[in-house]
Amino acid sequence: MQERNKLGELKESKLLMQFAIPSIISMLVMALYNIVDQFFIGRKIGELGNAATNIVFPLSTSCIALALLCGIGGAAAFNITLGRNDKNKSMYYVGNALSLMAISGAVLLSFVEIFLPQMLNIFGCPADVYGYAVEYTRIVAIGFPFVIISSGGSNLVRADGSPTYSMLCNLSGAIVNTILDPIFIYGFDMDMSGAALATIIGQIVSAIMVFAYLMRFKTAKISLKHIIPKFEYVKKIASLGATPCFNQLAMMIVQIVLNKSLTYYGAKSSYGESVPLACAGIISKVNQVYFSFIIGLAQGTQPIISYNYGAKKYDRVKTTYKYAIFTGLAVSIIAFMAFQIFPEQITSIFGDGSDEYYRFAISYFRIYLFGTFINCIQPLTSNFFTAIEKPKRGIFLSLTRQIIFLLPLIIIFPLFMGIDGIMYSGPVADITAASISVVMFMKERKKLC
Repeated sequence: MQERNKLGELKESKLLMQFAIPSIISMLVMALYNIVDQFFIGRKIGELGNAATNIVFPLSTSCIALALLCGIGGAAAFNITLGRNDKNKSMYYVGNALSLMAISGAVLLSFVEIFLPQMLNIFGCPADVYGYAVEYTRIVAIGFPFVIISSGGSNLVRADGSPTYSMLCNLSGAIVNTILDPIFIYGFDMDMSGAALATIIGQIVSAIMVFAYLMRFKTAKISLKHIIPKFEYVKKIASLGATPCFNQLAMMIVQIVLNKSLTYYGAKSSYGESVPLACAGIISKVNQVYFSFIIGLAQGTQPIISYNYGAKKYDRVKTTYKYAIFTGLAVSIIAFMAFQIFPEQITSIFGDGSDEYYRFAISYFRIYLFGTFINCIQPLTSNFFTAIEKPKRGIFLSLTRQIIFLLPLIIIFPLFMGIDGIMYSGPVADITAASISVVMFMKERKKLC
């Protein structure tokens, strides 16, 4: 119980550093998988290769959604129950979460392999991109179960008081991926298949490390009775993991609609079909790096907030959230300045393009991501409500930016402004969602006493 007591006794700022920094690095590593592929594919294949990875990006998002559903849900339930001094029951949440990860990964892999052509049509894949997308996705899908176990299981590792090992699991896989990408793409001349193969090998390494830790869990040993799914525990895991899961699913839905809108309105503009799609793919990956800081920060606060909420130490809950918000705002302002000042330089990292390519990328960076300076508030607040056993409020907040505001705006604004309307939908949704998050937290803050 010594590790658990630290969550309720150590200074909040020190705890946040111990848990958030490894979590942030883990999320950055996950983003690195896509960034590395994008870099080498862009250099070897060009715009069409980048467009292909963007088309299938919603499938990667669905993996993360399932991982967070099981991982964050299981970790939150585990920490809250442990804070209430019920160690025996807490282990059922860990075991059931692991089972759900394995089952959901197998189901997603089967679904993608069977229905991939239909899915690419739904995603709005242009004809000249289709072959690249199929080649890449057929292989990447094999790694989906390993992605879910490694990224979801790392939350359980962190909840057990081992944030550094959680980070190392993801870091090891990313290093393997980074080493193998140029070897397969250039050395073996495997192009899209090489990038995909390097990715899944890295994911398998990460998953093996996570599984090895879970088999020697520190709090207590996981046995067969903990792994067998039971409705009571599955329901709790799903309710607490629904907020980050819905947030990812919302991102996936928006990404699909966004891709189709970019293709449709791009064809009506001087840019053409593929340029907006390729640029948006690069920018979404770059923005994912920024969000890795924010989501990693949110995941780092979860064990601290959940444990202290379970132990009824509400001052520590509020202080942890305050530190997280201040840190998130600092990171958001730095990202905002980078996106506004260096859009061309960032875009050029991923290969050369036409004048229209750079012109669209610069505009997209500066307009669509204009709300970056406050984009930390909504995910940190929705995670806060999940961590204190109020998942309905967390789910609502997770849907505000993507589904309630951004999705309708992506459809409505272009009707009057063309492809520029897609860009302006971003900051409007960001600012509105952040404002609602502040109001909801201030109301909840008064109740925590």
